[in-house]
Amino acid sequence: MTFSQAGDRIEQMSKRPLVLSGGPAVGKSTCGRRLADERERAAFIDADDVRQLIVAGDATLWSGPEGRAQHLLAVRNAAARARNLGDAGFDVVIADVVPADALAAYRSELPDCLVVQLALPVEEARARAATRPAYLTDAEFDLLHDLLASPPEVDVVLDVSGFTIDRQLEAIRGVWSVSR
Repeated sequence: MTFSQAGDRIEQMSKRPLVLSGGPAVGKSTCGRRLADERERAAFIDADDVRQLIVAGDATLWSGPEGRAQHLLAVRNAAARARNLGDAGFDVVIADVVPADALAAYRSELPDCLVVQLALPVEEARARAATRPAYLTDAEFDLLHDLLASPPEVDVVLDVSGFTIDRQLEAIRGVWSVSR
């Protein structure tokens, strides 16, 4: 295979950057990582990991204007990484909590992205969260779910109530496969 053939192959397999949104424990990171792993060339970006790059002076989304500003800074940094990886021929999946202002930033920074909101009742999300280490207080968990109870104008809202992770992956794959 020549270099140009390899480039053509990458271009043909490339998908729109996928942004998975939703409250805690809806499956953003689990599904995002698995979807990226299924691809021939792909990257997974967890926006929480990008936020954790700030080690002094960090602020959470729910802690006021500085927290909102840092949330948007992470969106811009995640989008920049996604652009760089996409330019190098990698499909990209991003997991993030995407309220309206973050959606506007993703649309500005990564205009061709597909934003999929994973919707799950908070009680079901709590049951999922009980199977892993807790990083949020109950109040923070509820706040993030409440923030996305009425999702912004994302491309697709997937109700994943009662879904296994495999069924959830199937649903997301179906949306992502028709979106180019």
